[in-house]
Amino acid sequence: MSDPVSPLLTGLLARCAAKIRMAAARHGLSAVELDEVLQETRIRLWKTHGTGEKIDRLPASYVYQTVASAAIDLIRRRRRGNRHQALDEVTERLEATDDPDRGVDQRELGERIWAAVASLPPDRRVAVRMYLNGYNHVEVADRLGWTEARARNLVYRGLADLRAALGEEGVE
Repeated sequence: MSDPVSPLLTGLLARCAAKIRMAAARHGLSAVELDEVLQETRIRLWKTHGTGEKIDRLPASYVYQTVASAAIDLIRRRRRGNRHQALDEVTERLEATDDPDRGVDQRELGERIWAAVASLPPDRRVAVRMYLNGYNHVEVADRLGWTEARARNLVYRGLADLRAALGEEGVE
């Protein structure tokens, strides 16, 4: 049994090739990254508009927005991965240092930060913990079933509360 949607997706992406190249250039994607984004775009379009007649009627601007969204998600995933890698490198350097007090100071600082996070109101605490673990406000909203505005508001207010609490303790 052949898949009737696949040729329509291929045709749609071919018709919108100029918009797709524009989105890729705007986000500085390499050829390999563009392939990854195109595959993600195909999946998103198929999940959202599974039938052939819906896919056949999609405007190029919609495809452009889908490609741009997939590109931004790819960039964010890579940044998040780099952030964790950078944190691991810093931790290794701190552990390799000859000063035993430095490790104790870092551990105490971490404990003070997490104690301050624990003192936040429940919704802000959850949002800030997720943010500090590498999620942006859109991902917080998706994972918790909140609106994007609510997640953004809780993250920003929670971070402001956290800065204030740490400032009162003399932590900058």
